[in-house]
Amino acid sequence: MTTAPARLPSGLAETLLELQEQSPLLVALFDARDVLCHANPAFREAYCVEPDGLLTWADMMRDNHAHGRGALIETEDIEAWISAVSNRRGKLPYRAFEVDLCDGRWLWVTETVQAQGWMLLVASDITNLRQDNRSLRLAHVRALAAAQTDPLTGLSNRRHGMQMLQDVLSRSEPWPLCIAVLDLDHFKAINDGLGHAAGDRVLCDFARQLQASIRREDGCARIGGEEFLLILPATGAPQAQAIMERLQDRVRKARPLEGPADPASRGYTCSIGLTQAIWGESANTLLARADTALYQAKAEGRDRIFLAD
Repeated sequence: MTTAPARLPSGLAETLLELQEQSPLLVALFDARDVLCHANPAFREAYCVEPDGLLTWADMMRDNHAHGRGALIETEDIEAWISAVSNRRGKLPYRAFEVDLCDGRWLWVTETVQAQGWMLLVASDITNLRQDNRSLRLAHVRALAAAQTDPLTGLSNRRHGMQMLQDVLSRSEPWPLCIAVLDLDHFKAINDGLGHAAGDRVLCDFARQLQASIRREDGCARIGGEEFLLILPATGAPQAQAIMERLQDRVRKARPLEGPADPASRGYTCSIGLTQAIWGESANTLLARADTALYQAKAEGRDRIFLAD
């Protein structure tokens, strides 16, 4: 038997909103699509943003990086940086970390994620606190992130992908759970015919298409040369198949190698093996079932999805 949540006393919600508007704490609310839906004055001032119902976290970071304001982002490839940070963002119910701002402030940030995907971000200015060993801590955080990230695409690497899969299999909340193994079709022909630089552009484009097609709570990793893993928590097979179909549509339209000579031939496709997890199944067994489904998709002609029994 479930108990209905207690109703807030009259006026309390308005008081809470008024207090967070006055607070020096940075407060922001993102929806399941990672759109900034609310931000108090302290957050808007720090990150130079105004919620308009359309601005996503990724677009906010792109703007900060392009104009040298808000978050201090030290990278020459903002898309790879966004991919790398997205590997950790919203994957746990609660997370805390440090952030530097371009104006010299140093923030302690917490993220609390609701089961339905809403994320509450609260940050406090800790610039004036003791910074003993901070450089050592930052070096450790950066080394850990580098150890978890594929340097070409910015996605998680195989080791971190398998760790994410093991973690989600051990929790009871995200069920049903599906995973997909994705492989680029005829990728060797791209490398051999157009060179490895062209192959790298295709891999990076596919990583962007993959991240644009999934939710914040989903995990994705590059687990081989042209092979990728996608983890879809709280997703049954029909919904997962619909997500994969939308991804394939995006990939078929992508032209990362488009040039003056026959641009229509510069596209690429992917094959997908999809399966739904069984409670108690190990990560390796689940991955093997998805791999078998991928081989079946390849055998049936490529550029298709095969759903394992």
